[in-house]
Amino acid sequence: MTIMNSNKLYKVVVAGLFSCLLTPVSCLLTSCADLEYTEESTRDEAWTYEYYENGIKNLVFDVYAQVYNNEFTANSAYFLAGATDEAQYALETGAINNYVNGGWSPANPYSQTWTKAYTAIADVNMYLEKLDESDISDWKYNPDYKNWVAQMELFPYELRFLRAYFYFELFKTYGDVPLVTTTLTNGQANNIKRTPVDQIVKFIVDECDAIAPYLPETYQTEVFSEVGRATRVAVAALKARTLLYAASPLFNSTGDKTKWEKAAEACKYILDNASAWGLKLSTYGSLWGHDAFFNAELIFGIGRGESNDFEMANYPVGVENGSSGNCPTQSLVDQYEYQNNGETFGERYPGNINLSLIDPYEGLDPRFALTVVKDGDEWPSNGAQKKVIETAFGGYNAAPKYGATPTSYYLKKYVDGSCVTTADNQTSRRHTWIIFRLGEFYLDYAEAVYNATGSANDATYGMTANEAINVLRSRSDIQMPKFTEDGDNWVKRYERERLVELAFENHRFWDVRRWKKGAQYFGSVQAANISNDSASGELMLTRSTIARQWNDKYYFYPIPQSELKKNPNLTQNPGW
Repeated sequence: MTIMNSNKLYKVVVAGLFSCLLTPVSCLLTSCADLEYTEESTRDEAWTYEYYENGIKNLVFDVYAQVYNNEFTANSAYFLAGATDEAQYALETGAINNYVNGGWSPANPYSQTWTKAYTAIADVNMYLEKLDESDISDWKYNPDYKNWVAQMELFPYELRFLRAYFYFELFKTYGDVPLVTTTLTNGQANNIKRTPVDQIVKFIVDECDAIAPYLPETYQTEVFSEVGRATRVAVAALKARTLLYAASPLFNSTGDKTKWEKAAEACKYILDNASAWGLKLSTYGSLWGHDAFFNAELIFGIGRGESNDFEMANYPVGVENGSSGNCPTQSLVDQYEYQNNGETFGERYPGNINLSLIDPYEGLDPRFALTVVKDGDEWPSNGAQKKVIETAFGGYNAAPKYGATPTSYYLKKYVDGSCVTTADNQTSRRHTWIIFRLGEFYLDYAEAVYNATGSANDATYGMTANEAINVLRSRSDIQMPKFTEDGDNWVKRYERERLVELAFENHRFWDVRRWKKGAQYFGSVQAANISNDSASGELMLTRSTIARQWNDKYYFYPIPQSELKKNPNLTQNPGW
């Protein structure tokens, strides 16, 4: 909310969190219909409006503003992808490298998830206790009074959704965590014990079931017409993802199939109701970009106002103000299949490649070209800076330039190529960071059904696992061959499909952990080095290995040492 001086009175404009009014970083809400008092409004009306918007409503929006992972936002140069086989951060000094070089510890955990989540949870608990005491009846003759009351009736359910979301973030990160649902004194807070994951999961699921009936499917039909707020659909998404994680090996050591069954049912509920909720799959390339916040596939996301700092962080070196950032690996590229037969890049070309003789990228899954910038591509797309990208050694966007890609690839997904970043002519665009989208739940459903039934072609839940995956692969801009696998090879192909579909959407880091396959995927990554052969002059792609550290203690983050010092009842995670 911004208060601007006019000649006669305060002029109060609610532009929503999209314009980053609450914090200087990524924000979650936007308003489709900005509300504005004109100079003809009375001073009392303006003050009343300011009281509600800046007071009660602002408290709720402040919690929304905390729904961002400090390791995956536009205000950070880093994606968690840089600590997976998806990407290598261009600079060795990048903080994300702490995750792969052993540089993190309880004393230096790097992540602020514990602090941020519990701060938000404490706010929610307090607000839930205080909202009942909030009384705006003195302004019942204000023309917006009915709208305020309608909003206030939803606030408790929105806050409970947010609290459940923060608990999901906590248990996936730390495992057992303290469950706190009331305001605590300092003494109580510093003596609380960790609650088992199963109880945390039950709390999240129970909360989702309890609040869903009270939240709208969309706010577009509400008088206040705001988007980005908790909806019945977002609640269903949180429940389904929570149950998927709870069923996975990291949290389901006994292999309890009933957990997979619950996950399958929760995902099926989303797929069955998607059309009625106004959800539908979009083209892959429209999932990010200027208007992505209104994409029909998006369930819940972080919207950010116009900016170009993410582009500056990820445009190639050699593009003015480009810093390379999160560079896709050869390990990722290897997982893209060819459209004609399902063979992967890595299977067809396991060794070095003579790029002067063949184009190994021709015929790849279209999601490759929408995600990765390779040598020879024209990028970025804006007319002021578009040029052919050169990642061969000595090229315009390559080593030995400082900060050039260490993998021979640059990131395209989420990067808006229309942004101009030249010093004398800069343009900015809106950005949207996906938290939940419909496409994820086709994959979640497939994984849950396969593990619940033991078959990718079992129709117990209506749609088989393969049919769910093929819905994604048959989108108009993708058109990949149908999945027909079953048995042991299905898991490998599913994990590949999930990597490709959800690349750079903050899933891989957590997926590999919940599958307990860290050593398999994160022990080292493949990069590509492109150079001209000194003898023949031919352009060669040579594979190289980037060594990384993996330790099974990394399945969970360390609890910050500062928290252990304050609370003698907190125990550290194994290995830390």
